[in-house]
Amino acid sequence: MHISPKEPRGQGLVEYGLIIFLIAIVVIVALSTLATPIGQIYSSIATVI
Repeated sequence: MHISPKEPRGQGLVEYGLIIFLIAIVVIVALSTLATPIGQIYSSIATVI
């Protein structure tokens, strides 16, 4: 009798969750780093208008 190992179905879900988590961290760090320069750009545009 041949018993095949079961493929862990939850593993793919966990991997997708980790990828989404890492992307969220990168986006948060990028936005917090660029928040001041972007704000200054919008402020200068608003001043010109």
